[in-house]
Amino acid sequence: MLNPLPQRRTTGAAESDFGSALRLVTPRRPVEAERPRLGTVLVDAGVLAPADLLKVLAMQQREEARLGEILLAHGMISQAQLMAALATQWRARVIDPAFEPPDPRLVDRYTPERCLRDTILPWRRLGSLTVVITARPHLFARHEEALTRMFGPVVMALAQEQEVFQAVQQIRAKALVRRAESRVAEPLSCREFVSRRKQRVLLALCIAALLIALAAPRLGFALLTGWAVATLVLQMALKATATGLVWHGLRAEARARRRASADLEAAARATPPAAPLALASALPAFNSRRSRPAIARLPVVSVMVPLFREEHIASHLIQRLSRLTYPKELLDVCLVMEASDDTTRLTLSRTPLPGWIRVITVPRGAVQTKPRALNYALEFTRGSIVGVWDAEDAPEPDQIHKVVQRFHERPAEVACLQGALDFYNAGTNWLSRCFAVEYASWFRVVLPGLARLGWAIPLGGTTLFFRREALDEIGGWDAHNVTEDADLGMRLYRMGYRTELIESTTFEEANCRALPWVKQRSRWLKGYALTWAVHMRNPARLWRDLGAWQFAGFQLLFLGALSQFVLAPFLWSFWLVVLGLWHPLSGWMPGWAVWTLAITFFASELVNIATGLTGTRRAGHPALYKWVPTLHFYYPLGSLASYKALWEIVTKPFYWDKTTHGLHAEDDELAPIIVVAPANAPAPAALNPAPRPT
Repeated sequence: MLNPLPQRRTTGAAESDFGSALRLVTPRRPVEAERPRLGTVLVDAGVLAPADLLKVLAMQQREEARLGEILLAHGMISQAQLMAALATQWRARVIDPAFEPPDPRLVDRYTPERCLRDTILPWRRLGSLTVVITARPHLFARHEEALTRMFGPVVMALAQEQEVFQAVQQIRAKALVRRAESRVAEPLSCREFVSRRKQRVLLALCIAALLIALAAPRLGFALLTGWAVATLVLQMALKATATGLVWHGLRAEARARRRASADLEAAARATPPAAPLALASALPAFNSRRSRPAIARLPVVSVMVPLFREEHIASHLIQRLSRLTYPKELLDVCLVMEASDDTTRLTLSRTPLPGWIRVITVPRGAVQTKPRALNYALEFTRGSIVGVWDAEDAPEPDQIHKVVQRFHERPAEVACLQGALDFYNAGTNWLSRCFAVEYASWFRVVLPGLARLGWAIPLGGTTLFFRREALDEIGGWDAHNVTEDADLGMRLYRMGYRTELIESTTFEEANCRALPWVKQRSRWLKGYALTWAVHMRNPARLWRDLGAWQFAGFQLLFLGALSQFVLAPFLWSFWLVVLGLWHPLSGWMPGWAVWTLAITFFASELVNIATGLTGTRRAGHPALYKWVPTLHFYYPLGSLASYKALWEIVTKPFYWDKTTHGLHAEDDELAPIIVVAPANAPAPAALNPAPRPT
């Protein structure tokens, strides 16, 4: 085992000895030719077997991971052994910044955000030298010129990555919290939009509208009914178009498969059995369609998992994430929890975590929302791709592979990938079944339709993956928006980026109790309303950013959806006419108008059923077909949620109504369907070949 002496802590009087040593010993680091290889140091110390080193070096050829990261991820060495070896390799001291904190003035000069991004920690000045700690010594030369301009002569010391992160967090948590709460520019954030003054104005407008309705009730009722019918027709047209586009795409794919199969059979008949290479060359179109550009080296992928009051989910979450087949040394899973969340802290303290999963604690701030936590944790991630999962999520095991491959194939303007969501407890009761049908319709029909129409995609809150550079450019999430995902999708589109859908599913827990369902849906609708209001602050600017077609789509998606939920009772009122009872518009509407409304309502139901059946078919849930017509009794819950949302916009716009997770495990009635690829299907290029169960 390596001698741990290089990890000696520098304290008190020992600091002067350390400073003297730094001055006596030239701070020249060994050049590349002189510096021993880390693997050689470990083998010479008897820590690593030569055969294991060869295996790890072969893995490193196809991964953007350092040798030490691979060894740690596979449990071949300990963190102490790695730090001792790095100290020997780089002729550098190891310092524990938790034991001897850095000078805050030096950190401020370099800025906390830059310290986290570069894993650089200006520690202390010792005479004419500034000691700079790094967790990535191989990258220190890249920053040395800037450090020297800022601090004068510098000398490198070493620390673990987590120690650097914790030191920055310890001394500058407040600055990081302020940044997390204000990353998005004010014109595109709702943090000032719902000030006390604006809340009073909004309340006054609502009261004025109510007074006008009371003064001319029939006119007001007629106008609101007309708006409700208009948005219903537009929503129906959108769903019908999306359903038609999906079926058109499915037929096109089927025709392409038949043509490819026919070409393959024809080539097989025309090619002698002894010439397999000729067979491959005879099908260039078929082969090129299936081939994918190879990935030279797999990147590091960070995934943030926000947790809040999660008492039952931790062990299940670790088990589900452990199924991922992406190389663990390239996975950076961050469990994000609030400092005030004692429940989650206690739960995690009892749960053993693998080395590729770490916990990030978000200090208290002005608000306590999921997007604020994501913004804070984003500073600590190290991947070039950043994803988000929820606490109860069970992603398909090959999901990260698919994300990496798609980003590799697409241009930089594709900044976000959205996966599909489904439920592992869809068969719990009627509410969960309807919820599953709704999700299938949204993710398998409506969103693909929006993509084909060229409209912006309002993101879902999980199974999202971003290019880190693009996410930083647009400012991350709006910390005050309780539907941060939909808002982020719009800002991406306004800044010239695109979102694409990927064929990968994450299974999560369906909310199958009425009151929690209403609370969750009210939060979504409140966020939709705030998102619409924020982006409509300057309609002319929004029109220029989106164009006329996309501007219309934005209005239909956000204002149209809100209108449907809020004004649904005006449409339900026509059941009075069917039952032969008095209606507020009795005597105002001619007979043809009543028949037109009846046909419209009937057509709307048919479209909803067609969309639901298409979505459940694509999701592989035939057991849900019979429940699709019952959505007619499911959506009224959304109207209740919309009124709760409107009230909270005025009273507590940033309140995050927590959804409880971990109440239901996976059931067998609608278990995730594992799609087995045919034997001749191409594997993702240069990807880890280990299987991924769903």
